[in-house]
Amino acid sequence: MKKKLAILGAGRIGQVHAKAIAGNETAELAAVFDPLHEAAQAVTERFGGKIADIDSIVNDSTIDAVILCTPTDMHADQIELFAQNGKAIFCEKPIDLDATRVRACLTIVQQTNATLMVGFNRRYDTHFMALKEAIANGQIGRPEMGVITSRDPAAPPADYIRRSGGIFRDMMIHDIDMAVFLMGDLPVSVMATGGVLTDPEIAQLDDYDSATAILKWADGRQVSISNSRRAVYGYDQRIEIHGSEGMVQAYNERPVNIETATAKGYQRAPLHDFFMTRYVGAYANEIDAFIHAISNGDSTIPSGRDGLNALLIADGALESAKTGKAVPLIFD
Repeated sequence: MKKKLAILGAGRIGQVHAKAIAGNETAELAAVFDPLHEAAQAVTERFGGKIADIDSIVNDSTIDAVILCTPTDMHADQIELFAQNGKAIFCEKPIDLDATRVRACLTIVQQTNATLMVGFNRRYDTHFMALKEAIANGQIGRPEMGVITSRDPAAPPADYIRRSGGIFRDMMIHDIDMAVFLMGDLPVSVMATGGVLTDPEIAQLDDYDSATAILKWADGRQVSISNSRRAVYGYDQRIEIHGSEGMVQAYNERPVNIETATAKGYQRAPLHDFFMTRYVGAYANEIDAFIHAISNGDSTIPSGRDGLNALLIADGALESAKTGKAVPLIFD
């Protein structure tokens, strides 16, 4: 029997997840909620399901799980609501911008024995998964140092920045989770710096548009993360992990991976223009993994705890950028 899922939030990421559900033969989209009727209608017309309010979704015993694509400040309350009503939950990162609120939410999840998966989609990118497999198989020995580069083509609107939690908790948090995923355990400290190099308005919002962080592990291993809100050449996503016996890299992906050579030189196609095209496969893979988990009673990864850990590191990076000092990391 197919698993029935509901989506809360019919914006661009809700549409991506609706497409992923429609492409999974073991699941179906049962309901869509969005305060904008036109947005919900557009999703149901394309991918199926019915328009419903939150109470209807909560009380519909045929709905097995919900996909939360709502604003961040709604996530924790909605996770608790659906956990207490027997629904499995997939939630876009972060659970909340306040670590204390996240801990309280995860307590409810544990008490209700609810299934919760957090949307760090890059763990499900096929290229990064292959990189992880190369590390796990011992092809480069023990991973010792890493470099993660993540640069957006342009900064988001001011209204988004104001609610997002800033570059460390909104953008770099993906790279932080990837560093933990690839290195295999948690760092003990973070040193970070930030600047405003692209738009003075971002400084007025008490945020940065350019940031670097160095995560350090207890045995001296390190990962350096570089973020920028402006890459004029496209969506820049690269990873390099250096180990005791070699190195593994994941290069930038392009919509068309060809290279032409003429008397004028070598030429390649442009990079993807943003995450909606670069990570379309990763979004589908993570929803497939969530559906598989709730169908078979497996653990969901990334877990709520993974989400909290990434937030704590991002908080430490922000503190370091503001104080100019390395910040020890405590995961309680």
